Parts: sequence; C-alpha cells; structure tokens
Amino acid sequence: MDTLIVYCHPYEKSFNHAILTKVTVALTNQKRNYQIIDLYNEGFNPIYDQEELRLFHEGGTHDPLVKKYLTLIQTASTVIFITPLWWNSIPAMLKGFIDKVMKEGEGLSHTVSSTGIHGKLNNVKHAYVLTTSTSPKFYLRFFAGNAIKKVFINQTLRQLGMRGRHWLHFGKITNSSYARRKQYLDKIEGYRFK
Repeated sequence: MDTLIVYCHPYEKSFNHAILTKVTVALTNQKRNYQIIDLYNEGFNPIYDQEELRLFHEGGTHDPLVKKYLTLIQTASTVIFITPLWWNSIPAMLKGFIDKVMKEGEGLSHTVSSTGIHGKLNNVKHAYVLTTSTSPKFYLRFFAGNAIKKVFINQTLRQLGMRGRHWLHFGKITNSSYARRKQYLDKIEGYRFK
C-alpha cells in the first residue's frame, strides 16, 4: 500500500467528508494505491478498558481494529489525517486512535528508553494533516496555543517517526461561502500528495 487515509468525522454530509472525497480523487488521478480508515464508520472504540491498558506495555491488544490499523500504518509511505479541530485540538476519537493503536515495543510503532521515545514508523515519508475549524489558522497558531502544530504534528507524529509533516487548514468553516469552500475543494483535488 502507498497511502493510508485516517478519516475522523461522524457525519457523511460534513465538509470533512467532502475533503475526503477530493483527497481520494486526487490520489486516484495520481494513480496512487490507498486505503481508508473511517474511525466512526468502522466503530472504532477510542476508550481504553482495563484489559487493553494491562496489555499496553507488552504491545498487546484485544481489539482487532487496533491490530489492523497498526499493520496498515506500518505499510504506508504516506499517511493523510482528515479531521475537524474541536476546542482547538483533535477530537477524542483521533486522540484515542493514537493512544490505542500506537503500541510500544520492537516491531511496533515506537520504543521507550531512558533517552525518550524512539519512533519506528520511519516507513511514513510524508504525513499530511487536513483540518477544519470555526477558527482561522492564524488564530489557532497565535492565540489558541497552536496545539495541532506544536503537539500533534511536531511532537506526536515526529516521535512516532513520521517524516515530511504538512498541515493544511480550512478555517472559518461556519461562515464560509459556497465559492470559498469550492475553491478549497478544487485545491485539494489538484494537490500533489507525495
């Protein structure tokens, strides 16, 4: 597999879903192989239970979706996250995906030593994070703590070993015009994912 899309939105008529559609068109036009993880539609449970947490340091899980998703990420050279930003950060569903799927241990997503976390997902040469929110990008960056860039992209994805990290954001979604939304979707359809 070439590209993995991690899609995180519960509503099929959302703008995020329109972005997903345009991303798949772009990848198809580029003759890229891709697979989609649709977290809500596939019924992923982002919550740890006692057994899942007990198995964490062994790199184990009792959730078959966790095994499937980790294998998909380990075989992708490009990962594209499509998600809204809620309260200036990623939704709990996507946070739970990172929490549960990124397993510690050799041959998994990362190892931990006295010098820190060592990412094992070096197969991911490019990671794209496509977000939407009611806030414009400058507000998220300069007034809301820049959590998506500072924490999710520059720390979490970097610590997992993902390289070539890119952030594309569509802000002010609530009051956006049809013309502005269409312009953005056209940009995504023509975007050259690496």
